This record gives sequence, C-alpha cells and structure tokens, in this order.
Amino acid sequence: MNRLRTLIFSLFFYTLSVPIVLAVPVSALFGRRAVMRHAHVWAQMHRLLYRTIMGIRVVVEGQRPAGPVFYAAKHQAMFETLELQLLLGGPAMVIKRELSRIPFWGWAALQYGGIVADREASATALRAMMRDAKALKAEGRSILIYPEGTRVAPGEQPPLQSGFAGLYRALGMPCVPVALNTGVVWPRHGPKRPGVVTIRIGDVIPAGLPRDAIEARVHAAINVLDV
Repeated sequence: MNRLRTLIFSLFFYTLSVPIVLAVPVSALFGRRAVMRHAHVWAQMHRLLYRTIMGIRVVVEGQRPAGPVFYAAKHQAMFETLELQLLLGGPAMVIKRELSRIPFWGWAALQYGGIVADREASATALRAMMRDAKALKAEGRSILIYPEGTRVAPGEQPPLQSGFAGLYRALGMPCVPVALNTGVVWPRHGPKRPGVVTIRIGDVIPAGLPRDAIEARVHAAINVLDV
C-alpha cells in the first residue's frame, strides 16, 4: 500500500510541478515577492498532496518569531525544503551549488532567494555567499540554512559545517534552531509512509556568540527529536 501511495503521490507531484516551475519567468517579471508567492503555491500543492494521498500530518511545536532571523534546521528529507517555506514565512535558503545548476529549477531558486554554498569552500565562494546573504537580509528576509550540510537519516547527528558559524557571525542575526523528524515518514530510499511529522521551532539564540557556543547550542537543539 505504501508503494502505491508513493507512486500516486509522485505522479501527481511531479506532473503538477513541471508547469509551476516553468511559469516562474512570468512571476519574475513582477519582482522577487511575486516569485515568492509563486513558490508558495508549489509548497501549498505539496502540502495538499502529502495530506490527502500520503496521509501525513504535521505537528508544529513552538512559534515563529517576529522579524527576520537566521534559521538553522535539521535536514532529513526533501519534505522540509517546501514545508518550512510556508511555516517560516518564506526565508531565503542556502542551497548547494549543484542544485543551482539544475536546468531552469536552479535559475528559479536563485530568483526566489537561493544563496549558493560551495562545498569546496574557496575564499571567493565564501565571500559570494556572505554577500548574497547580506543582500537578502537587507530585503527584510529571514535566512534558512541546513547546517549539517546534507540530508541525514533519523538518529544521525553529524557535526555542523564550518560555513554555518561564519554566516551566523557575518549576518549578526539571532538564530532559531528547527528540529524535525521528517525522515520517519519520508525516507531517502524506499516508499514514503503515513504518519505524524513533528517540527519544533526552538528558542531564539542571540547574535554574537563565540563559534563553539553557537555550534553547540544549535547542534543540540536541531537534534532534540532524536533523543
């Protein structure tokens, strides 16, 4: 049954996603806010499908703070890349360089407010990431990063990537950790399954903490649902 649910979900999601993504240039003519609204239609479609076809329910603990902040979230599935855009008010998101190179989708992500992170972490790439993040902060956007760097299975708790602390320092924004357990219903391999996803928006961590302190607090907070 789960395989059939997954097949039906994928059929509807990807079939409907193609025209939505291809229509981004029309929204882009009207500026970034229009692209954001356009992207949120995609996320709303994703939400409708995972609820009705997959039987997945999301429970949100904690509240999104007022004003722009630097979100640091656990990453277990593609699920949260869309769902958090709705829950967190459309933050600009740090994305891997290889994602920005996907034909058309990568361009659309940059129009939305994607901030490219390079795994090689060259000085030029880091400066570009900081510059783009600061520009989006100046637009009044929150910034979202997955500080562990990649998707991980439930229970895995890798160390945070070095770029997180550097971006936290450069932005000078309070940081809000986000814990989640999407991997229990949305595994990287195999069929998705019905169930309840918990997304916990943590307490605000002030700006300006030393690297060791911010990394320790964020690592503990985004992994709290694994305990």
